[in-house]
Amino acid sequence: MSRRRARQAVTTAVPVVVTALLAAAQPPTAGTVGAPGVGDPYFPLAGNGGYHVGHYDLTLHYDPDTGHLDGTAVITARATQDLSRFDLDLKGLTVTRVAVDHGTAHFRRSGQELVVMPYRPLSKGRQFRVTVTYQGTPEPVTDPDGSPDGWIPTDDGAFVAGEPQGAMTWFPANNHPKDKSAYDITITVPQGRTAVANGVLVGQRTAHGHTTFHWRQSEPMAAYLATATVGKFEVEQYTTRDGIRVYNAVDPREASAAAPVLKKLPSVLEWESKLFGPYPFRAAGSIVDHAPDVGYALETQSRPLYDRAPDLSTLVHENAHQWFGDSVSLATWQDIWLNEGFATYAEWLYREQHGGKTAQQTFDALYARPASDELWAFPPGDPGSGANIFGTPVYARGAMTLHELRVAVGDPVFFRILRAWATVHRYGHGTTAQFVRLARNVSGQDVDSLLKTWLYAPGKPDLLP
Repeated sequence: MSRRRARQAVTTAVPVVVTALLAAAQPPTAGTVGAPGVGDPYFPLAGNGGYHVGHYDLTLHYDPDTGHLDGTAVITARATQDLSRFDLDLKGLTVTRVAVDHGTAHFRRSGQELVVMPYRPLSKGRQFRVTVTYQGTPEPVTDPDGSPDGWIPTDDGAFVAGEPQGAMTWFPANNHPKDKSAYDITITVPQGRTAVANGVLVGQRTAHGHTTFHWRQSEPMAAYLATATVGKFEVEQYTTRDGIRVYNAVDPREASAAAPVLKKLPSVLEWESKLFGPYPFRAAGSIVDHAPDVGYALETQSRPLYDRAPDLSTLVHENAHQWFGDSVSLATWQDIWLNEGFATYAEWLYREQHGGKTAQQTFDALYARPASDELWAFPPGDPGSGANIFGTPVYARGAMTLHELRVAVGDPVFFRILRAWATVHRYGHGTTAQFVRLARNVSGQDVDSLLKTWLYAPGKPDLLP
């Protein structure tokens, strides 16, 4: 073994190779083991410690008729500590080989963790590459609120929506919003099907009865926002006058209902850009599937995913997430109101500025609900569990929080706060504490008490005097 050059004199009775194997068999020290989760209070095993992923290169082959997926994930990462062992999140599927750099690595499965033991330890700061080969029939996970999440089979392909846990159902990942990465996703499907992922379509080819689509998401993205949705889609492509490349994929069964709404996408993006700052990605668009059993849409980065033809409010909501949730990401799922409250308030603002109800009228109608209503069941700044992160208070009371801030500081200052939030944290992360501090600094007012009451006080808050 070339890495062992000396100290043989003290082990002359034991062959050098055996000595090396005995040393390798010793349990790694705690300081060299990457944590199996990032410590999120709602999803403690989500994500992993010890490294940061810079890029995922996913090569997938999917057969909608059998539901079988073959995958190879090449993950380029940097060690943030010395590592003798680290985890990737992967649920289900059969792993056939793992390599770290050019050497085959030992691995084992432990629940949703793929535990990887490199042949040689990785030193802090080192860039390394993990290659995972896997196959099987992916199945969705069931979230704490009972909804399906991940790779969800449909009658012509798959609806792939990963919030909050589902990315691990179809690729090995550092599956927490804290870790954002660039992606290349290459998907091969039977000819006649379309495979749609994030970012820009950089290649498409058909041969031997199959079509391969190569997508590239260059701006950093959390794993739960990745998609690889497959189906029989009608495709529309164009470039907006702002240079954004739009790709719409629509199930023919939803086409007539979706067309008038999708036609408004360029104007919606232009309106949101004026409020929140420049659109954060090179690509935009929509995936409109026919998946009536799913029951939700998702802000998959650069190309929201809809289970049916969306209405205009849903289109506004999911595209507002491109700023609030996608470009500016969560550091913990407890802060999800920063995603959903902001996107819901964007709906209110759009109606207000396009001849509908004012935001104040929407607020007043909600506030009129009795204290026993589900709107007041828990505070949006701390929903209490993963089962509540998609509850009414996160969306509606989260939006009401922003409206109360708007009333307190006035429109010019409020819209400066929204734009500053999207600008300062662009491509990064934000916390509620940081938002409160930014609102205070931009407004020059002590808004802490107001925000903390609306975000954290139990029950129905009192209105501003």
